[in-house]
Amino acid sequence: MSFFQLNLTIDILDILIVAFLFYRLFLLVRGTRSAQMFVGLFLLITLSFIARWLDMNALNWILSSLKTVWVVAFVILFQPELRRALSLLGQNRILGYFIKVEETGTVSEIVKACHLLTQSGIGAIVVLEKDVGLRNYIETGTPIDARVTAELLVTVFTPSSPLHDGAVIIEKNRIVAAGCILPLSQNPRLAKSLGTRHRAGLGLSEETDAVVIIVSEETRTISLASGGKLKRKLDINTLRNDLVGMIGIKAEDAAAAAT
Repeated sequence: MSFFQLNLTIDILDILIVAFLFYRLFLLVRGTRSAQMFVGLFLLITLSFIARWLDMNALNWILSSLKTVWVVAFVILFQPELRRALSLLGQNRILGYFIKVEETGTVSEIVKACHLLTQSGIGAIVVLEKDVGLRNYIETGTPIDARVTAELLVTVFTPSSPLHDGAVIIEKNRIVAAGCILPLSQNPRLAKSLGTRHRAGLGLSEETDAVVIIVSEETRTISLASGGKLKRKLDINTLRNDLVGMIGIKAEDAAAAAT
């Protein structure tokens, strides 16, 4: 009797885990261009079960022959979503105790620049590259290759600068390009009040694992786009904490950032 109960418990746990995984995958693709592909793939899987249940030999043979193709197609079609899911898994607080966050000295300068930009009412888009390369977007801008400083960031985004309309991309603690063009978000659920900067920052975060900081010149507020999600109206301390959690901070910068 206890053995039967154990098997039943394992089966229920198995179903719950699979349901949770499908639910999380649905949340990742909801509102994106992959949503319709997800529905189509789900329908194909459902059709496969129906064909097997009704013993439809011809259809079952065709669908079974495509199983390997399905796996490859799934990886290709949902590559951004899978990458985002793995990124979110890596940011899990429990795993954070076992994984040391990569240190970087850019956080203090970026936070300082954002503070100066909001005070001056200057708009900006700052992109922080993570694991996914941004070479395609870097090539749309003007190469710089300079150390990250608040003064340089403010100078680039000053309206008199010819590069102020585009995005600055930071790669390995250095500003590699400015005036870069980013893809606009295709999410139909976005508020119409969001401007081009917010849509561009969110669009890049949907396509890659980059962290994008958006400073609005109209509202003088700071937003943070990551993993296809947008956090708006951040204060300086919240921005600093989020950046520390996402890209890290050097020990010697921690004291300076707190002052």
